[in-house]
Amino acid sequence: MKKYTFLDLGMINSPYMAEVQEAVARVIASGRYVGGEECRRLESGLCELTGAQEAVGVSNGLDALRLILRAWVDRGDLEKGDEVIVASNTYIASILAIIDAGLRPVLAPADPATLNLDTSRLDEALTPRTRVVMPVHLYGRACWDESLKNFVERNGLLVIEDNAQAIGARAVTTGLSGTYMTGGLGHAGAFSFYPTKNLGAMGDAGAVVTHDRDLAERVRALSNYGSDYRYHNIYIGGNCRLDPVQAAVLNVKLPYLERENEHRRMIAGIYDREIYNESIIKPSVGGCDMVWHQYVVRCAVRDMLRDYLSEAGVATDIHYAVPPHRQPCMAGADYGVAGDAACQAEEIGETVLSLPISSCTTQEDAHAIADIINRF
Repeated sequence: MKKYTFLDLGMINSPYMAEVQEAVARVIASGRYVGGEECRRLESGLCELTGAQEAVGVSNGLDALRLILRAWVDRGDLEKGDEVIVASNTYIASILAIIDAGLRPVLAPADPATLNLDTSRLDEALTPRTRVVMPVHLYGRACWDESLKNFVERNGLLVIEDNAQAIGARAVTTGLSGTYMTGGLGHAGAFSFYPTKNLGAMGDAGAVVTHDRDLAERVRALSNYGSDYRYHNIYIGGNCRLDPVQAAVLNVKLPYLERENEHRRMIAGIYDREIYNESIIKPSVGGCDMVWHQYVVRCAVRDMLRDYLSEAGVATDIHYAVPPHRQPCMAGADYGVAGDAACQAEEIGETVLSLPISSCTTQEDAHAIADIINRF
């Protein structure tokens, strides 16, 4: 029986291995194992991609979120207890960063069509303590439109983008600084280069992108023991620096990002055209230029569907079965819930299923998987 893999990192990285080995050898030969030219090259490449003025390589996506919020607190833009609006069905990392900064997450409803933050219901989450909105570009779809842009401008709010899943995606509405690319839409954007991402390292890595030079300098210092120059520490910082070996890997793969994203768009197009089983809710494909980090369908009998696909040789995954407010770490946490956001997130978690959609998935695979689903 034919097997349809969900993700094989060895297969994904194989085409880059000769270039990666050469790049890593350059780092080793340089004798510079913290910071250095590869980190600077990646930061420059991210600025070019997003249209932002500044980029800072950091250790991972969670730290990217944490450092942005921490820098705003230290600068006086935010006070402990201020509120951050975020979608209720996001990955837990979004929430962890907010709580870590001493801020209060307010879980807002998701749009059933896009599974992103429902920008038509933002007023339900607004309180006198609201200071930030965190749009999460979930599954590779830009969470940005005129409603969100007008909401943050009308209320004088900061925008931090959780761009862990949507590098290279383009919004239909310009960001606050006139750009269209995710990560550069708000005041600051956080990137993850976890190995499974569309642009994945071979270990943990992340970045902060911003139009605000002062913020970038603060993030860079906070990520390096709070130091603005050697042996001079102006913040209670940490060690959240980008590994130059991972930067070298990413510099090899960054020029191929659009090829990867275009392949994913092609696979998503096949699924969209060919899956017609009425028990399957397909993701909306209109409204922006998605990069399809995941192709997530919904089904009322999700577990039955997953078992059926497994028996047919189709590997799947779930992103995410348990919403943040149901995680054990949230039992004693201080957070708010707007409207029916919590119930909605639970229903989403019970019905979502991610289909194969990476460079491991061929066009022939996608046609076959669609046919298998239609026979469910």
